[in-house]
Amino acid sequence: MAVVAAWVRDTVSDTDRYVATVAPPASAPAVQDALTDRLTDRVVAQVDVKAVTDSLAATLREAGAPPRIVDGAESLEAPLGDAVLSAAEHTVSGVVTGDVFQRAWEGANQRSHAAVVNMLTGEGRGALSTGEGAVLLDVGEVVDQVQARLADAGFDKAAAAIPDSDRTVTLFESEQLGKAQDLMRLLNVVGVWLPVLTTVLAALAVWTAPAHRVMLMATATGAGTMMALLLVALAVVRGAYLDSVPPAALPPDAAAAVYDTFVRFLHDSARTLLVVAVVTALAAYLYGPGRAAGAARGTAVRATAAAGRALHRSGVDTGSTGRLLAKHRTWATGAVLAAGALTLLFWNHPTVTTVALVLGITSAALIVMAVLAAAAGPAASSPVPGDAGRRAP
Repeated sequence: MAVVAAWVRDTVSDTDRYVATVAPPASAPAVQDALTDRLTDRVVAQVDVKAVTDSLAATLREAGAPPRIVDGAESLEAPLGDAVLSAAEHTVSGVVTGDVFQRAWEGANQRSHAAVVNMLTGEGRGALSTGEGAVLLDVGEVVDQVQARLADAGFDKAAAAIPDSDRTVTLFESEQLGKAQDLMRLLNVVGVWLPVLTTVLAALAVWTAPAHRVMLMATATGAGTMMALLLVALAVVRGAYLDSVPPAALPPDAAAAVYDTFVRFLHDSARTLLVVAVVTALAAYLYGPGRAAGAARGTAVRATAAAGRALHRSGVDTGSTGRLLAKHRTWATGAVLAAGALTLLFWNHPTVTTVALVLGITSAALIVMAVLAAAAGPAASSPVPGDAGRRAP
């Protein structure tokens, strides 16, 4: 709930972020193809090619043209139809795939962000509106641009014949829209404090537990499990959404592009927190008294100690710095781990790549500190916290 609430508040309800990352993707080929096909079909439907060829044949017949010429005029129906289709598709595609469509799409979303919020709460109307269990996107500005281009290309009648009913595109269609809107309103209200409350409760659980390490493992496992369930739920909702949108309203690939873009940051957040939870639980386990954990720690201690002694024998002496690190190894390790955790906490929308980067830098810093401490010489050696001879809490 905290993750979804934070996504609703920070991503969906933020104008700039919505337009940049959440709005239906104007650059997605599937969306462009769907709109191009729909408008092209409407244009071609308004051009009676057979009437044109029949009129030409009748004119030639009245003028006394040979029968072969008249028959040839009547056979022009298929080529002329293909030419009209090609010209209309080229014109419409030029608008939809060009900068005009991109600016119109983004401008409509930018100016009507209040309508986006209204759609999520079920209130008001705008570029995004709700009705009869469906969410509709108004593309009237794009249709106007297409009509202007068609008129310039000589298709005045076809441009004028595009009905107003084609000025909306169905994005979502579900009988459960009302319940979803109620849930969105609730999440938007609690989005401010629920993530903070969840974090504070998790910290208190670890701090007040008699066995901090065990509670940290339990908390991380619980958070990871919930993130896995959230990812499964997103996949299930995706399938239900695609099934609810008729192909005649929006092709499956275009519908998938709309959904995937809409929930992209929620999906990424869930994956990131899942990875963080797994890393945290694994770190807590490796600090414990288990046989595998002890063997892993022992291997790491021996490897870094051997590297440090090799440096010392080669003439590299870390001096007071190495001795200080060796003497206060526990505090130094805690400071590095805390720095890594705070970096992830204050990183703006971290991803799995961010977690891997921070984890790599933190691990590298711990290895370098251990090597520097060992390079200070045998006199600086001290027991390693959590090694095989110590039972961790």
